Amino acid sequence: MGSRDEIIKRLELKPHPEGGFFKETYRSQGEIKEDSLDPSYNGKRNYSTCIYFLLTSDSFSAFHRINQDEIWHFYDGSPIRLHTISEEGNYEYFVIGRNFVNGEEPQLIVPSGSWFAAEVINNGDFSLVGCTVSPGFSFEDFEMGSRKELISQFPQHEKIVTRLTNL
Repeated sequence: MGSRDEIIKRLELKPHPEGGFFKETYRSQGEIKEDSLDPSYNGKRNYSTCIYFLLTSDSFSAFHRINQDEIWHFYDGSPIRLHTISEEGNYEYFVIGRNFVNGEEPQLIVPSGSWFAAEVINNGDFSLVGCTVSPGFSFEDFEMGSRKELISQFPQHEKIVTRLTNL
C-alpha cells in the first residue's frame, strides 16, 4: 500500500490525542435525539461515524474509553494488539490482523465503557485500521485514562496500565 508517511499524506491523517494519526471519513447526516439515547450522552449524536487510524510501533494508543461500542477494521501493515479492561476489571487482549490461521481477527468490537489501548506488534512498522462508532463519536464521549486512577481502580493490571498510559 505504501510507506507510513505516504499513507499519512495520501489519506490526509492528523495526529490523534490518544496517539497515532487519524481522519474522520464518515459522519452520518441522520441524528439520534438526546431523549432517545442513554443518559450518559449529553446532546444528540449522529447515527454513526468512521475514521482511518494509523498507529506506529514507536507510539501506542493509550488507555481510553468511550460511551459507544467501537468496531475496529484491519486494513494494512503490522497486526495490532488491542488491550481491554472491562468495567468489572477483566483484562483481555486481542490481535487484529489478517493472519487468520494464527488467530488474528480482521474485525474486533470493543464494548462501550471498556478501557482499551492498542500497540503495533512488529517493530519498525505501522498499522492502518478503520474504527466505526455508533451512535456517532463525539469528543464529549471520550475519556483518556489517568495512570494513577486506572491503577487505583485496577491494581491487578498495574504493569499493562503503566506501559500503555502517558500520565
